[in-house]
Amino acid sequence: MCFVSLSGFSQTGFMLQKKKKFDKINFKLINNLIIIPVEVNGVALSFILDTGVSKPIVFSFFNEKDTLQIKNTEAFFLQGLGDGTSFEALKSKNNVFKIGAAINLNQDMYAIHDANLNFTPQLGIPIHGIIGFDLFKDFIIEINYASKYIKLNNPDSYRYKKCKKCETVNLEFYNNKPYLNAEIKLNDTNIPVKLLIDSGGSDALWLFEDKALGVYEYKHYFKDFLGRGLSGSVYGKRSKIQELNIKSFTLKTVNVAYPDSIAIQLAKRVEDRNGSISGNVLKRFNMIVDYRNARFTLKKNKFYKDDFAYNKSGIELEYRGDLIVKEEHGYASNAFSDREMDISVALTPSYSYVIKPAFVIVELRQDSPAARSGLMIGDVILKINKKRAYQYKLQDIISVFYGREGDRVNAIVDRNGTVLKFTFKLESPLK
Repeated sequence: MCFVSLSGFSQTGFMLQKKKKFDKINFKLINNLIIIPVEVNGVALSFILDTGVSKPIVFSFFNEKDTLQIKNTEAFFLQGLGDGTSFEALKSKNNVFKIGAAINLNQDMYAIHDANLNFTPQLGIPIHGIIGFDLFKDFIIEINYASKYIKLNNPDSYRYKKCKKCETVNLEFYNNKPYLNAEIKLNDTNIPVKLLIDSGGSDALWLFEDKALGVYEYKHYFKDFLGRGLSGSVYGKRSKIQELNIKSFTLKTVNVAYPDSIAIQLAKRVEDRNGSISGNVLKRFNMIVDYRNARFTLKKNKFYKDDFAYNKSGIELEYRGDLIVKEEHGYASNAFSDREMDISVALTPSYSYVIKPAFVIVELRQDSPAARSGLMIGDVILKINKKRAYQYKLQDIISVFYGREGDRVNAIVDRNGTVLKFTFKLESPLK
């Protein structure tokens, strides 16, 4: 009866069940990315909330055809950021998506079969997909980065509250993606820029170098791995700009990345686009995202004054598989008696073998403190500062690499079965 009822009901887009005016959904904030619970065809999954994506994408590190009951498929080739080529995906129709009390009974999505397209290793928790425009277009969405929740509001009943400390920016849309106009200060020059709002990026700001516009850095920068897009790795330069201005809000000494032009050919097809504003800036505001009225309202939160820091080790770390670890649980006693009834106690250590996550160095910045110490790509981190790596979450280890300049880091690694020790001091990559 339930199946007949659902399949006989036709709707387009998401709607709140039981005529609710809003629904509040808690999220995880990992590496400046919003991770929300999404149910797809009855299966509970975790998705990145990404303003920069049009249709939902599901990653296939499990057999999604069997698990998610994917039907009505046709093959497509997609391309995203990165130095690779396009990849094959299945476009599927009539899927049931449920996010909190919001449901869409006829959701299109793409299922990607390439096992390399998987964000789980970078974030340390299972990531099953990405969702963006199709959710934002149907609600006025409040994103509270400080308290880690989103609020899906019915646009027909939503009323804006007066907010003297807020700023509202007009949005422009290209291919269902939102853009805003801002201003940067670089080399003592104020430059207007058009930026994609990209909540699916963990950096602060990406800029496309343009000498005619004055957007370039030729002196104070370092070359680095910038991240992985859907079409492969992205490399480029990292630096700082003096200011980022969004109306009356001014952020100073902001991290900026200048991606290599080859990796962003697709992104540069949008006329007048100068880059992206991403999670490390967005998280400093609580916001109201209103696609229907093309409005984007910002208010400072507790993260606003946080420094923009860089990784001072040079290590890019990922979760890659598991380790079998021998854990000691103290000593077990075995008592026995001799002929005179004297009691002797034999103590033997008690062990168990458990499976723990393995954290592997996947990128190593040239001439970084970690590289100079002798660490290499492929090394498996066993201990950091005398604490076993598996006792950390991935992001906790990475936070060590963002510590104070001069802090000493002791690392014990496994390199092809050989245990090695290394020591280095954290050092700012910008001289």
